[in-house]
Amino acid sequence: MRLALFQPDIPQNTGALMRLGACFATPLDIIEPCGFPIDDKRLKRTAMDYGGICEIARHASWQAFLADLRAHPERRLIVLSTSGAVPHAACEYRADDVLLVGRESFGVPPEVHDSADIRVRIPIAEGVRSLNVVVAAAVVIAEAQRQLGLLI
Repeated sequence: MRLALFQPDIPQNTGALMRLGACFATPLDIIEPCGFPIDDKRLKRTAMDYGGICEIARHASWQAFLADLRAHPERRLIVLSTSGAVPHAACEYRADDVLLVGRESFGVPPEVHDSADIRVRIPIAEGVRSLNVVVAAAVVIAEAQRQLGLLI
């Protein structure tokens, strides 16, 4: 399983996703361009020493990421979206899935939605917009790893 971050624009969230990836032994794909320099001190402060533990792959663009993804036909792209059709706990995850979270300020554009094999949503209370991308990723990774028997 992999976690992918589409064109992040908040370095602290990217650092927290690096830490999440390290804690769940989940590689992180960063799809550029980022809205900050990748060596930003805020990213390093949030990632702490976990940044060196998490396996990170950087992709210069959405097209480069998609080409790499499609080179592995066993991988499914699962987009986490407030407009997803499938509740996250109802999805049957596979060990080779790629879970993609969108840009904090915008989510993902239509062409990314259209590339998804599955679009999942996390049910939340009425009247609120969305979870933080790190929280959403943690909820879905935990559920996926629970289903796959990876959590002890």
